[in-house]
Order: sequence, then C-alpha cells, then structure tokens
Amino acid sequence: MNRKLESGQLFPNIPVASLEGGEMVLGQPRAGHDWQLVVVYRGKHCPLCRKYLSTLENLQGKFHDIGIDVVVVSGDPEEKARDFAQELGLSMPVGYGLSIAQMQELGLYVSHPRSPEETDRPFPEPGTFVINADGALQLVDISNAPFARPDLEGLAGGLAFIRSKNYPIRGTYAA
Repeated sequence: MNRKLESGQLFPNIPVASLEGGEMVLGQPRAGHDWQLVVVYRGKHCPLCRKYLSTLENLQGKFHDIGIDVVVVSGDPEEKARDFAQELGLSMPVGYGLSIAQMQELGLYVSHPRSPEETDRPFPEPGTFVINADGALQLVDISNAPFARPDLEGLAGGLAFIRSKNYPIRGTYAA
C-alpha cells in the first residue's frame, strides 16, 4: 500500500545510484544549494519524459539561481538511464535503479509496462518534490499518468516567489 507524502513532513532521504558514480541521496541538496528539486521520471521509454527533462535541462539555471539543486531519478537500470541522459544532453545529476520499495516510500504510483516493447519492469509515474533547507517537503506533486505534471516555468517562478517572500508551506491542515 502506498502512503502519500504530505507537505511539511520531513522528506525521506533515499540513496540511489548516480550516473556520476557512487550514490546520491535524494533530499540532500548539493553544490552549495540549500533546497532540492527531485523529479522522478517514468523512464527512457516515455516520450513525455523526454520532453519534460529537456525543458528542465533548459530551465535548470533558473532553479540554481534561487538556491535549488536539481536532480532527476527513475527506476531504469544504469544502461538505459545513461543512454537517455546522453540522448538528451542532460547536465543535471541523474539517479537510476529506484526500487519499487523506494517508489512506494515516496508515495509514487507504480505501473506495469503495457508490453515488453515499452519496458521490462514496473516503473514510477511522475513525481515532483521540493525539499527546503529544513529537509521538509515544501511542495509535492505526484501523478498517476504521464501527461499530468507541473509546468516547469511556473514552478521556477513560484519557487522564486516562495523563497523571496518566506512563503509558508501550504496544504498542512489536519483535521
């Protein structure tokens, strides 16, 4: 059973293999940034992921300018993740090999491939997580379909506003 992550809660630091070598820990900003944007993509088989990650690559500087590290991760094995990153010319850190248990820990929807031609394993549906300097989820957006994802230009602008105005985490009301 998936338990969805809630805004304001501490993000579970999840180690994943990195194309840069070794591991990276999702939720731990790098390179002098104090926040992190984690984008979970479906995998190399997804044409919408190709477009989304290309857009993210082009906007990466906007996130860096406001102190936000950008990383992407999928359940693809290393070879597929490396091929995909090279095809797209990605300069951002790319994690791979996200396990089903890790997908569930993140509260992601997990799908079975429609055919062996699509891919050879269950894969995560899209997820976007913004972790603030306190390690808490400032923003969480998960989808059960490939075409429902946050607009990246709007996300960059919204996060710039949040950071400049010390805007609070929204959606934390509990009955």
